[in-house]
Amino acid sequence: MATLITASGADFAAALPDGGKLAGLDVGTRTIGLAVCDAGWSFAGPAETIRRTKFTDDLEQLLTFVTVQRIAGLVVGLPLNMDGSDSPRTQSTRAFARNLGPLGLPVLLWDERWSTQAVERAMIAADVSRAKRADAVDKLAAAHILQGAIDALANLPRAH
Repeated sequence: MATLITASGADFAAALPDGGKLAGLDVGTRTIGLAVCDAGWSFAGPAETIRRTKFTDDLEQLLTFVTVQRIAGLVVGLPLNMDGSDSPRTQSTRAFARNLGPLGLPVLLWDERWSTQAVERAMIAADVSRAKRADAVDKLAAAHILQGAIDALANLPRAH
């Protein structure tokens, strides 16, 4: 059976009837920001940043992460254009999501148009130095993406 990749929160939730911890991914060209939420899908927090190399190495690092964290599903930020249309980065992210198949986890593609900007603004407002912002932005953007998704998923009916 193929791994579910969907933009539908309802389909994603149906693939995880018992809930479980989720990981959020902010996929960039140089890094992948990772975040984790609790099994009850209440709160998300930043976890780590993977420096991208070749995909097989990236996948191995992700496999280790999802195994250690006991992740049940993935929420991947989808970088749509401001008008909601696809861009070359959107297509690249969709291909990345398809290549996550060996992890065997359902994938929710989540609109991330404002995530990095929101995180950057919040860190600037908190007077975080430029160097510290650079180190944290990817995993914080992943947490922002994941929190948005679980907030929406919380309003969907789930079997318990």
